[in-house]
Amino acid sequence: MKRNIMLAAAALLTVGTIQAQAATTITGAGATFPYPVYSQWAHDYHKVTGVKLNYQAIGSGGGIKQIKAKTVDFGASDAPMTPEAMDKVGLMQFPMIMGGVVPVVHVKGIHAGDLKLTASELADIYMGKITKWNDVRIRATNPGVRLPRKSITVVHRSDGSGTTWIFTNYLSKVSGEWKTKIGNDKSVAWPVGVGGKGNQGVAAFVGKINGSIGYVEYAYALQNHMASVKLKNHYGNFVAPTAANFQSAAAGADWANANGYYMVLTNQPGATSWPITGASFILMYKSQAHPAQGKAVLKFLDWSYRNGAKSAMKLDYVPMPKAVIKMVEKTWSSELRNKSGRAIWK
Repeated sequence: MKRNIMLAAAALLTVGTIQAQAATTITGAGATFPYPVYSQWAHDYHKVTGVKLNYQAIGSGGGIKQIKAKTVDFGASDAPMTPEAMDKVGLMQFPMIMGGVVPVVHVKGIHAGDLKLTASELADIYMGKITKWNDVRIRATNPGVRLPRKSITVVHRSDGSGTTWIFTNYLSKVSGEWKTKIGNDKSVAWPVGVGGKGNQGVAAFVGKINGSIGYVEYAYALQNHMASVKLKNHYGNFVAPTAANFQSAAAGADWANANGYYMVLTNQPGATSWPITGASFILMYKSQAHPAQGKAVLKFLDWSYRNGAKSAMKLDYVPMPKAVIKMVEKTWSSELRNKSGRAIWK
């Protein structure tokens, strides 16, 4: 049933221009991380209002490029822009949803939750230092699990990706060598592996290649019945990727004091916190050349904030707290203006 809904929503997002003339259409592009929940919200919002969303899930890097080029009404990125970078081009950002990035494996006989990895083991796999599934370190972390003497195929993103930004931000926090040699960005010089475009591309490669490991947004792991890995968190516990554990990581986020809503949720404290948790952000111009279109975007986002929590949780995302929503919408009123300087949201 969920698969049918998602396919219907995806078809809605790619509606042609002829159909778009029949009703208001808003456009966005960027992160694939929130695509499943944006698809569901678009589907539900269209049924209520007749307004369509044309959202291109092209990766956070592409979303930032398109909003800078003013070819879409909003951009979407999982990598938060710094206040300085936004000020240079007149953008603002705000968090829309939170969720988890999840390592997934395709190893014969290994199911979701069977395999545990420490932070250093995950980093060393992606640096090409651990190359076999029966490596002595992985076996020590997983007593009783039958691990084959098989080469590890590393799968990563090939496009500029906020999911990659979150993933490499985590690896940079837990591995000094990773931070020094590879770093944290939407696109990095991967030491090993094959690249897939979007969460979809990574999921497809992992699904095909026995012995592979990749990283995807959790909804993709669920929808594709992938074997997710348990990770050792900052507290020292091995935890599974669940909405409750994403919420635990997000619980301490101090959005009120986050300059320009710049917030990173990786490797957070807490006994059950999932260590690769992140928020996804919306990017809009402060000065709206087409204020009616800008207001239409805000109406969709406002509706999603207020009516989309249930569907978000069904897809294992973490909705924004009500206090943060109130804060964000206050920011809309103070920062989003038309050419005459009048607020487009009150």
